[in-house]
Amino acid sequence: MSNPEPTICINVDVSNPGQFFACCGLFELADRLWPGAEGWFEGQSFCLLTDDRTKTLSDLLAEARDMTFPVGDEAEDDEEESDDNNDDLPVEPIELRWKDTKQAILLDWWAEKSIKPWAGSMKERPILRAMLRAIDSGHCTPFDDLRAAFDPPKLSTPSDDGKKPRATKPKKREPFYFDPRRGNKSHPLDSGFSPDTHEMQSECCPALEALCFIGLQRARPAPTGTPNQSRYTVWTKHIPANLVGAVVCGIVPLPGSINYVFTNYFRTDQRKHKTFSQATLERSNHV
Repeated sequence: MSNPEPTICINVDVSNPGQFFACCGLFELADRLWPGAEGWFEGQSFCLLTDDRTKTLSDLLAEARDMTFPVGDEAEDDEEESDDNNDDLPVEPIELRWKDTKQAILLDWWAEKSIKPWAGSMKERPILRAMLRAIDSGHCTPFDDLRAAFDPPKLSTPSDDGKKPRATKPKKREPFYFDPRRGNKSHPLDSGFSPDTHEMQSECCPALEALCFIGLQRARPAPTGTPNQSRYTVWTKHIPANLVGAVVCGIVPLPGSINYVFTNYFRTDQRKHKTFSQATLERSNHV
């Protein structure tokens, strides 16, 4: 079975789990926007086929960027990575909506702690909002688009002298750490010093972070039996979105598929903040 000519292609490193699951997120959104979409990996690209051949990657990224959801109370969100760990708190699902307010997708996958990289002290809602807002819909290689992501500007509290409120400096958000290229610079053993100690805030790939967060809802990796280690399957034949979950975790084998293994490892000495590692190729049982 040969693959059809794709409508949309995006460069991807399939050994980067953040990029892989971000492609799954793109596929998820494409199918919800344009029902019947199909997707597959081919060489160094992820391909999408839509019934409407006029659709573009820019269209898809713009729809993702403009999604909204309730962020909630941010009053106690002053420290991104405090020593407090709230991982035992119940997961509050996030309902993403399109710009026309119609429901897009409901997310709650991070109840699975083995693949959640951020600590309980970090608020997923403000992080996701910042990553979505920072997506550049015109970038042709969004997984290589490095930039800082910020909260929306806020108005300061009116002062006693009657001065009008002013917009405060937007708060910069650290990513979820799905991208191993970002995570391997966060541990003192990797960089030679502690970036957190020096309050250094480097750039990330917002499109990768946001789309991976979405993609993991359906495309869940399978545990390998080793703590915090998971396996995902890269497929090379065009399939509909409703097969992605079963294919990625290896329940449904497809000819030509290949398996990768990665670890969600601790990136700080406190052993609370994690990051996805670069994946390694595993011998595939598919033929």
